[in-house]
Amino acid sequence: MREALRDIDTPITLEVAMDADEALAFLNHQKESSGTLPSLIFLDFNLPKAGSRDLLRRLKADERLRMIPIAVLTTSDAERDVRDAYELHANCYLRKPVDLDSFFTTIRSAADFWLKVAYTVSSTTGVT
Repeated sequence: MREALRDIDTPITLEVAMDADEALAFLNHQKESSGTLPSLIFLDFNLPKAGSRDLLRRLKADERLRMIPIAVLTTSDAERDVRDAYELHANCYLRKPVDLDSFFTTIRSAADFWLKVAYTVSSTTGVT
């Protein structure tokens, strides 16, 4: 992810959470401290511990966090997973390509769209 986002035109700050609990702790700390919230979240749909679906549900239920675009990133093309993501209000569902160049292209394209093309409520540039 760091490598894929290193050369994009939009300056970003990348924060990486290893699981759903860590992501929630980071986002809640940012929210409570009036810190900068991310402009985009790439959410791996296979996070350990609390789980990605629960994290997505909690983020979209939180009044202050729900406006952050969330791009679900996964290797699954199962219809049930796609349906789950959108029913939980993910903003997009991205399949992780198996080769590195395609992965970089997917990540860069999504970041470019959400950070430069789409108009969002978030006022800062950052990716979690």
